[in-house]
Amino acid sequence: MKAMIFAAGRGERMRPLTDTCPKPLLKVRGRPLIVWQIQNLVRAGITEIVINHAHLGRMIEETLGDGAKFGASIVYSAEDTALETAGGVARARDLLGDAPFVALAADIFCPHFDFTQVKDTLAEADMWGRPYPADRRDVAWLYLVKNPAHHPQGDFALNLYSVANEGTPRYTFSGIGVYRPEMFDAIEAGAAAKLAPLLREYAAHGQVGGEVYRGDWADVGNPERLAQLNAR
Repeated sequence: MKAMIFAAGRGERMRPLTDTCPKPLLKVRGRPLIVWQIQNLVRAGITEIVINHAHLGRMIEETLGDGAKFGASIVYSAEDTALETAGGVARARDLLGDAPFVALAADIFCPHFDFTQVKDTLAEADMWGRPYPADRRDVAWLYLVKNPAHHPQGDFALNLYSVANEGTPRYTFSGIGVYRPEMFDAIEAGAAAKLAPLLREYAAHGQVGGEVYRGDWADVGNPERLAQLNAR
């Protein structure tokens, strides 16, 4: 399985820190955010990693290199301007291949997430070995978390591992998901497109699965949250 790390955002809410440093390279407990992600992926045996970048992207490449020092193989998908998450996947489609891949945001802090669990999420067949019809199988598997204080309304409902747009209980999308590449085929390479509308479209058809992750997780969205993590 390959992984993609979204690292192209400008990090407006993190300014002025991101005026001179890309957000993924900001440090939590002495280590850049994106390095926490890379090391967790490698620990799970996921070593082929695609990273997209735009703002100060050269600094990301210079810091991480080809990934060999982490035991990984890193390739980059450079964007002149950030294409959002779904647009970033479409741009990097040839680098990701045709098998399901895991994708994650570079600006979350999730130090104990076990990525071995992502490898078997998108099943091709039911428990009796019967293949799912193409229009019935899950195209995405999302890891959801308890709603943080800054996002109390959540993003999705979850019922027996099925993600829905409406209903309760509601949870927040962690920024970690597994996707079938074909769900991005309708997005033109080089076009900007957000992931959330695409997920909601498939969720409305019952084709998004998910589960709740209950370990340490934080959305490092502004300097105050970054400072809180480093103060603990």
